[in-house]
Amino acid sequence: MTASSTPRTTAARSRLAAAGAIAVAGALLLTGCGDQTKDKSKDSGASVSSAPLADKLPKEIRDKGKIEVGSDIAYAPVEFKDSSGKAVGLDPDLAAAMGKQLGVTLEFQNGTFDALLTGLRSGRYDIAMSAMTDNKNRQNGVDPDTGKKVGEGVDFVDYLTAGVSIYTRKGDTQGINGWSDLCGKKIAVERGTVSEDLAKQEAKKCPSGKKLTIEPFDDDQQSQTRLRSGGVDAASSDFPVAAYAVKTSGGGKDFQIVGQQVEAAPYGIAVAKKDTQLRDALQAAMNAIIKNGEYAKILQKWGAQDGAVKESVVNGGK
Repeated sequence: MTASSTPRTTAARSRLAAAGAIAVAGALLLTGCGDQTKDKSKDSGASVSSAPLADKLPKEIRDKGKIEVGSDIAYAPVEFKDSSGKAVGLDPDLAAAMGKQLGVTLEFQNGTFDALLTGLRSGRYDIAMSAMTDNKNRQNGVDPDTGKKVGEGVDFVDYLTAGVSIYTRKGDTQGINGWSDLCGKKIAVERGTVSEDLAKQEAKKCPSGKKLTIEPFDDDQQSQTRLRSGGVDAASSDFPVAAYAVKTSGGGKDFQIVGQQVEAAPYGIAVAKKDTQLRDALQAAMNAIIKNGEYAKILQKWGAQDGAVKESVVNGGK
């Protein structure tokens, strides 16, 4: 879920960043999150003895045989649950490929997005991988609303680039073609995301008598339900997710994207500042699957190829 500051139009080839540049694959159902359940896929890793990068992991992770991943598993096509309850999508596939390099299973645990970094700090998760935008506020533990430091921050292992989009009911745009058209309207967003940050910034610009009403929800599916029912005029989420909703909801008859993407930024795997060895092992694994071609195949599968990076870096967000 993307985050940044002032909206800006993204370039045509940045991440999934040009409007219409993604053809999102698959039509599996979205399901809700927040139940803290675990997905223990047996094919998410390989044996430590045969894994080429196993020695890069901290000993306690090797001994445990798994990396516990905090994720909001209701953000298709990046991560969501299939009909059997298994975590599927872009992030789980990348995690499985990385697990083969590291010789461990990356085990996804479901949680609400705005609580993932808290769970990481408390030790509930080893990492967070959930379409999370790498930016300086998150790196430094700064609250974007107050500008005050609220935690020690995290490091990010970057792996993709994406922007933020607005979408409305199909054929009912209410004159909305971008963020500047939202004054006097109601918008649904997922709590703790860049979409919420951008909506708050826009609300401050609205003149008296044309208030922008923001309705935050625990997950993106709830935002979509609110928009579908007519309770709000628009919703916002990362472009891959908005595009997937437009493609799949109501057989493509429910929603349409309006305007262009803004705030193209990297997605990153969040790691506690103290866990530098784990961070570096994850970066090495991501670069290994970029090099061996698995990365490109996974992005192609989920229609995310336009957001591909040539190399994984640490803390590349601004």
